[in-house]
Amino acid sequence: MDLLRSHLHKVRIPEPGSRIHKDECCVSFDTPRSEGGLYVDMTSFLGFGREHVAWNYEKSGNPVYLHIVQRRKPEPDDEADRPLKKPTLLAIGVEGGFTDQEPEYDEAFEIVILPEFTSLPFPSIDLPEKVRIAVDKVILAESADRKQQLASWVADKKKVSAHAMDLKQLDNGVIVPPTGWKCSKCDKTENLWLNLTDGMILCGRRLWDGSGGNNHAIEHYEQTKYPLAVKLGTITADLEAADVFSYPEDDSVEDPLLAQHLSHFGIDFSSLQKTEMTTAERELDHNTNYDWNRIQESGKDAELLYGPGYTGLVNLGNSYFEKQSLKAAFAIAPADPTLDLNMQMTKLAHGMLSGKYSVPNQEGQEGIHPRMFKTVIAAKHPEFSSMRQQDALDFFLHLIDQVDQANTGNHELNPFTGFKFIIEERLQCPSGKVSYNKRSDYILSLNIPLHEATNKEQLEAFHEKKAAMDLDGKEVSNEEIVRPRVPLEACLASFSGAEEVPEFYSTALNSKTTAIKTAGFKTFPDYLVLQMRKFVMEAGWVPKKLDVYVDVPDIIDISHMRSKGIQPGEELLPEGASGDNKAEPVHPVASEDIVSQLASMGFNYLHCQKAAISTSNTGVEEAMNWLLSHMDDPDINDPVSKDSQAAEQTVDETSVQTLVSFGFQEDVARKALAASGGNIERATDWIFSHPEAFSSVPTDSSTSNMEDDDAHIPDGSGRYKLMAFVSHMGTSTHCGHYVAHVLKDGRWVIFNDSKVAASVDLPKDMGYLYFFQRI
Repeated sequence: MDLLRSHLHKVRIPEPGSRIHKDECCVSFDTPRSEGGLYVDMTSFLGFGREHVAWNYEKSGNPVYLHIVQRRKPEPDDEADRPLKKPTLLAIGVEGGFTDQEPEYDEAFEIVILPEFTSLPFPSIDLPEKVRIAVDKVILAESADRKQQLASWVADKKKVSAHAMDLKQLDNGVIVPPTGWKCSKCDKTENLWLNLTDGMILCGRRLWDGSGGNNHAIEHYEQTKYPLAVKLGTITADLEAADVFSYPEDDSVEDPLLAQHLSHFGIDFSSLQKTEMTTAERELDHNTNYDWNRIQESGKDAELLYGPGYTGLVNLGNSYFEKQSLKAAFAIAPADPTLDLNMQMTKLAHGMLSGKYSVPNQEGQEGIHPRMFKTVIAAKHPEFSSMRQQDALDFFLHLIDQVDQANTGNHELNPFTGFKFIIEERLQCPSGKVSYNKRSDYILSLNIPLHEATNKEQLEAFHEKKAAMDLDGKEVSNEEIVRPRVPLEACLASFSGAEEVPEFYSTALNSKTTAIKTAGFKTFPDYLVLQMRKFVMEAGWVPKKLDVYVDVPDIIDISHMRSKGIQPGEELLPEGASGDNKAEPVHPVASEDIVSQLASMGFNYLHCQKAAISTSNTGVEEAMNWLLSHMDDPDINDPVSKDSQAAEQTVDETSVQTLVSFGFQEDVARKALAASGGNIERATDWIFSHPEAFSSVPTDSSTSNMEDDDAHIPDGSGRYKLMAFVSHMGTSTHCGHYVAHVLKDGRWVIFNDSKVAASVDLPKDMGYLYFFQRI
């Protein structure tokens, strides 16, 4: 007891806002239920497993810990026979959602003093009052993990528009078709808004550089004062996802009567909400059930696997480093390692690869709960920080972006460097002249050309049979359904094949024309990720998942897809407009696609433009991160034109000179840095993707310098071996379930949440994301 009193100055009493990590070790996946229990530092309130608590003592000098041990209570005999309550919500761990029922545990506590692990019983009246109060507050407090989970379920909701409940709608006979929309006042076919009062379809706002829409939607509001409009293309069966904008409130809003307002113009969503499904929905339901059974290999007597590399992940509702040990990562982590990406990535890798947590129990294996990793990787991201389900591809790209930011300039520590590649696009206008552009990416997204199916005869016979059965009121069983089989080679060919680009402005012809675009790989990555575009919008506004098999071979060779660059005899398109008139200065242009996606999430349109420009139009995730970290900037509401001009004047001079040393003109360097938030690497990418921004090409020496800047991007053979694939089950990327299959130690293994087993019936033709490793 005297030893404890000598350390009383180290004991802190938790305050209401204290983050108390009493559920899991911050550097491993040890919990109070682990063999050694969990030790909570009574100074920092960080939790540590038995193997790691001494590391914390060495680093911090904090000697007093609350030791928590939980042991499972035996279940009553009638508990196993009790039926599970049917879920009514697509959510996990909340009322009405899927239950995450856990057994009950007995809990024991003691005070432990390091470094000798001297133990004192708790509760005990002999303990100093400060210790009793501090420990009681730790035990009674909501843990940091629990607070995070609760906060994640509370999604930021749009405000209900003051104009929604009594919105006036004109009886003018307007019926909106499901496709083929065009602005009523111009030829724009994108960024279109449907006014919910009179049914007028009009284009969105004009961007500061003249691109985007022609302001016809907002001009219509100014003339009529009809307040609400919904963006066409954002309307799906989930009406909450539709982008409704209120002009008088100048914000994205919620319209509780949106289904009624849309039905006024012939857009009827009621069928998508009924329990009696339409024919299309019933077929989709059949297909979904089939997906679940086949992809999860349900009903197969699979051998459960345990040990290093066979650790499952517990489903959280949405669901690295070999050069660094756990202890080394902890040693260089900040004071709170739970918020350090490097520490949590290392912890996740150790948890999955060590085999420590892949041991048999009554349910198979317990798996690991990567909650701290999720908290760090999803910080400030409105979707991934929620408990809603998201697209696996979106999360993969977000993960790459976060790791890239954490390892800027340090390509050796960035494991995703091996996924990066450069695509070169070639555009040829009718003049015969060409232009070349290049962009970097981490995944190759592929259309699935159904007309290239290899089983067309069987498909035709099936459709004839199905049509006859429909006439008789009969349904086709899962076993009778014939699905198109499309070879992966056809999907790859659709990417590299010639594509028409309408409305292309040719500087050789000084007019708009139709150009021909082809694309190829400038570099081949170490690891190639292919995404199959399986989701389309069909007539009737119904989001449809393509019911198709893609035949993916174990070995692919895409060497023929390597781009060749400018060829002898080819003539480049002139830079800028021809004639004696000097071309207007080129300023960064916001990608309308990025802006519209961000705006559809409820962000201010002007802010979305700035985010896209400041991140070089790299992508939605990058723009989102910039937006969330600059919401409080004093100039966030300044016009974009002023913002970009001011940015050019205030960029770091050292960065300007660095780009100049690469051979770029100073004014181009300033524009690129202004468009890239001052990041030199992104500025270089921006220059390459905006050749119109400069009137002369760098010299040969400077070109080699630019190539040196991309030297970290891998390149090599175009032959690859399939190593893993991720499959999706469900009608949308925002619901359903993901399962992974991985080729490990010469055999295919299924990773289905915490279930890890040898694959028996490999559903290789049903993947959504395919991962290949270069041979």
